[in-house]
Amino acid sequence: MACCDSCINYTYDEDYEYYVCDIDLDEDEMQRFLSGNNETCPYYQLDDEYAIVKHQAF
Repeated sequence: MACCDSCINYTYDEDYEYYVCDIDLDEDEMQRFLSGNNETCPYYQLDDEYAIVKHQAF
């Protein structure tokens, strides 16, 4: 299950002062995003800051 709050593509836009999806969504995907039904988002990537550190350690 995807949750935008934990997605690396969900970033804060200082110009608009709210969070936005950085992916260039088509019309159907945007409708799904705005309706909150993003459980099967194909662009979801977990925003794991420690993954880079773990990779560098080895």
